[in-house]
Amino acid sequence: MPHEALLEWYVEMGADEAISAAETNWFAASEAAAPAPVSRAESAPVSAPPAAHARAQVSGAPAQAGPRAQTSGAEPATDKAASALAAAAQSLDELRAALESLEGFPLKVTATNLVFGEGVETPDVMFIGEAPGADEDRQGRPFVGASGRLLDRMMASIGLDRAENAYITNILPWRPPGNREPTAAEIAICLPFIRRHIALVRPRIIVPVGGTAAKTLLDQRQGIMRLRGRRFEFSDPGLEQPLPAVPLFHPAFLLRSAGQKALAWRDLLTIRQIIQ
Repeated sequence: MPHEALLEWYVEMGADEAISAAETNWFAASEAAAPAPVSRAESAPVSAPPAAHARAQVSGAPAQAGPRAQTSGAEPATDKAASALAAAAQSLDELRAALESLEGFPLKVTATNLVFGEGVETPDVMFIGEAPGADEDRQGRPFVGASGRLLDRMMASIGLDRAENAYITNILPWRPPGNREPTAAEIAICLPFIRRHIALVRPRIIVPVGGTAAKTLLDQRQGIMRLRGRRFEFSDPGLEQPLPAVPLFHPAFLLRSAGQKALAWRDLLTIRQIIQ
């Protein structure tokens, strides 16, 4: 085979480096060929978008810019702003719209759905829990999980039904991540909305369900074991007169502590007596 044809064959097979009898340090060669480091002043402008951001724009997906709660750029929600939004609502539809327009509230970002309320207006009883759970968050309805089914049975035992003469909601309309307890700041933001919610629904009696709801609505520091079954009064400028309030064990607690159901039955009888 001629030398030229042989060389061409070597190149086609990938042999593009000549080999000599002496050893070659290829690492040293690659270091020598590497470009000199570029100083910060000579680098690309800071305003140039990173590659990940450019890919996101091409694909239509949002760029990864940290926690979702910060992507809107909204200022953190304040008690004053929440109070103004709540006070302006003249109907339940307007109150829902006010909640949906609330900006700077992190729970809105982490939750799947707004869980507003369910039932009839001007009901005999308005049940108010703490916050939605996982089932409620998925469906956008209050008290629909295991504890909700138990609450339905408890209501039915004294002639109440959310489709006929009762209303159910929560202090927080958005689920805290992992079903954790709401923080004091989160409750303070949502309190004007639940107070306006009560004034618009106009029940004959309110039933705070669980310790957090009872302490928040009745301004108490005692736990639910001391508050349950007692008659309190709930006052609000939006109401013509104070409403009777009777705290009740949360159904989730009763599912874990079946021995307390007898006390809950007594409290339900107290609620029925007030209604009648």
